[in-house]
Amino acid sequence: MKKKILFFVLMGLFILSSVVVAQDVIKIGVFEPMTGPFAVGGELSMQGYRLAQMQNPTVLGKKIELVVVDNKSDKVEAANAVSRLVNHNDVVAILGSYSSGLTIPGAEVANKAKVPMVVATATNPLVTMGKEYIYRACFIDPFQGSALAKYTYNNLGIKKAAMLVDVAQDYSVGLANFYNRTYKELGGEIVSNLKYQTGDQDFSAQMTQITSTDAGALFFPGYFGDVALIATQGRELGFKGVYMGGDTLDNPKLLEIAGEHAEGVVATTFYHPDAPAATEASQIFIDEFIKEYDEEPNAVSVMTYDAYNLLISAIEKAGSTDADAIKDALASTEDFVGAGGTITIDDMGNAIRPAVVIKVVNGEFVYEATIQP
Repeated sequence: MKKKILFFVLMGLFILSSVVVAQDVIKIGVFEPMTGPFAVGGELSMQGYRLAQMQNPTVLGKKIELVVVDNKSDKVEAANAVSRLVNHNDVVAILGSYSSGLTIPGAEVANKAKVPMVVATATNPLVTMGKEYIYRACFIDPFQGSALAKYTYNNLGIKKAAMLVDVAQDYSVGLANFYNRTYKELGGEIVSNLKYQTGDQDFSAQMTQITSTDAGALFFPGYFGDVALIATQGRELGFKGVYMGGDTLDNPKLLEIAGEHAEGVVATTFYHPDAPAATEASQIFIDEFIKEYDEEPNAVSVMTYDAYNLLISAIEKAGSTDADAIKDALASTEDFVGAGGTITIDDMGNAIRPAVVIKVVNGEFVYEATIQP
């Protein structure tokens, strides 16, 4: 009898201690592609989240626990991942995901469940459109596409361009539309507008057709793996124009895969250490990133670092983990000082911030210009 009593007393103490520990932890969900074709993006994203968590491990006096779920680089799995975070992991907010195509379905689930989400690198307008609980730390494609078109036409003086668009990715299609519209408004001519799908390996037909035109630039708003193949095959087939792309090209894997064929690639991105828009938080980030990972920081990690800190700042400002309080705190963000620049959130939940233009020179990304919103 005494043993049974002791057993129940111990069980009670165990359950009580578990409840106390649970109450001392605030869970934040992360849904990134840790496997599949976008796994490299997921790895870079986690570098930023982990570094930010190391520097800011608590909020409201409680330990922060990052609950990471792999969305497997798949749109359906992305929605399932967020559903799991919301329904089974008791998260108060969510961070992610690497691409717009993965973020959009995840954001739909989070918004319906009224769980705040901060997006680091997904630039398609649909990510936040009509979703009062979804916010982002990056600029959006209408601005990025327009900036690239203006840079092509005004800065480079190129009056004829071609486009090669990944029709399987919301990011690529959306960015191409904004580039196309602005370039034509400026007086430019799109002499060839061709398509492909994520994972294609042979681009010889498209690049042969583009090379036969008098296009001075090729705009290919895809992800770095596919674009590296396009860049290589295009040069081998004789295309001599300027390669242009968006933020997804700011990835060391592009240089690794394309090698010399990446030379001269021009792209917009969120951050470069030589850009004048860097803040006092930038050097702290750079020093700590190199110390932790023994490599130079990348734009994706900068953005996830800022997204984490933006969310933690909002929770502190809200003074609670109440979803509506966090949402309102995010919505009222003004001049938040991040490692990648200063962030102000507009009435659509998007960040007002500049875009950085970079160029591949001698196998490295170098700073070219900053384009203000």
